[in-house]
Amino acid sequence: MTPITHPATRPSSLDTDRPFRRRDALRAGITDQDLVGPTFRRLMHGIYISAAAEVTPTTRILAAMRTTTHPCFATHHTAATLLGATVPDSAWTYLGTVEGAMTVRRQIRLRRYAVPPPLAQRSPLPCTDAAQTFLDLAECLELVDLVVLGDGLVRQGHITPVGLVKAARQHEGPGAKLARLAAGYVRAGVDSPMETRVRMLFVLAGFPEPVVNVEVFDDSGRLRYRIDLAWPTVKVAVEYDGRHHIRREEQWTYDIRRREDLEGEGWAFLVLTAADIFRTPGSTLDRAESLLAVRGIRFRRRRDWCDHFPAGSRLTA
Repeated sequence: MTPITHPATRPSSLDTDRPFRRRDALRAGITDQDLVGPTFRRLMHGIYISAAAEVTPTTRILAAMRTTTHPCFATHHTAATLLGATVPDSAWTYLGTVEGAMTVRRQIRLRRYAVPPPLAQRSPLPCTDAAQTFLDLAECLELVDLVVLGDGLVRQGHITPVGLVKAARQHEGPGAKLARLAAGYVRAGVDSPMETRVRMLFVLAGFPEPVVNVEVFDDSGRLRYRIDLAWPTVKVAVEYDGRHHIRREEQWTYDIRRREDLEGEGWAFLVLTAADIFRTPGSTLDRAESLLAVRGIRFRRRRDWCDHFPAGSRLTA
């Protein structure tokens, strides 16, 4: 009787710690019985991985890429994720190609490009570069989400605000108008998506635009503190407190002491939480307008913000 060899011990050039196709497994001597056993895990129809391998978001993207018969690359939401930027969640994996048959997988959306788009130089998997990803997503994202994406791409060092504006001006496809508008709002030095949302709430409401990442120095020129957003000429600061601050007691304590120091030097702080942006944005604007009025800044408030910050729509940390 021929002894049964465990699949893990069979000589094979197939790397089972990365997603692989069923047909490649069969060529390597792995049987269908092996694939449905405890040694392997099915990621999607016809795509498997070793049960011992860690399955990350990047792994799942690579699994989707294995379903196509021609070279492909990540696009749209999937590309943004690989580039380390923030976009709304999507149940789809977005891929692009310039040749070959379209996939029939339900979890995958495959777009065929007439001309190969530029690909990112720094990405764990092939994906469209920052500018192309921003322009592609201008077709389907709303204004604030697109600015969040742009700020994130800049924060990760993939592009500059000037570069994004230039790309948007040259774009003539779907979403071109929104891309140009959003690119004009993208700023360097923004630390988080929520800081972008806070800034955009004020800007769309007609407030003077708060300055990002304001630095406060002592008399000798040494940097003392950084403030997320501020109107520095009148010493009004805006800071967002997420739930993570509660879990990081040392950071929370530092923030409190820092605010006390700066308040002693004439600064006024508007401290915001997620609820202030997503549940009661109108009240947040009232509070900020009152603070600025005391400091002598008055302006005509607009209602443009209402279309982008519907009260009670969602809540995030």
